[in-house]
Amino acid sequence: MYLRFAVHARHEDSKREKGLFSALYELRYEGHLTDYELIWFNEQARWFNAHLKAPKALNDPAAIMWFKSTATEHIARMRALAELLDHKDMTVATFESEKPGYVLHEDEHQVAAIPFARETFRSG
Repeated sequence: MYLRFAVHARHEDSKREKGLFSALYELRYEGHLTDYELIWFNEQARWFNAHLKAPKALNDPAAIMWFKSTATEHIARMRALAELLDHKDMTVATFESEKPGYVLHEDEHQVAAIPFARETFRSG
């Protein structure tokens, strides 16, 4: 099982729901995070940078990232990020899939995949 967290706004490149980091970076850029929220978000971003491999040579803008269900610490931290977005009145959905699409990258915690044509995902 694969999980993806997203807000109800479209990402320009993938044409899918925008991921939490895209949404939070946008809030940070626009100055919509308090000092405390900004410090906390930056700490979370540093943790993810240290504990999640950035895919090399992932040049397809249609690819979206999914967590493997075994990435429990990553998923718990994503749920905490979702709470911050909820506090900012941004609805977060959790999508589940057994087949996220054509896999371009896979590691211990995640996959990057291009969704199959006409694919819809269950909201969990």
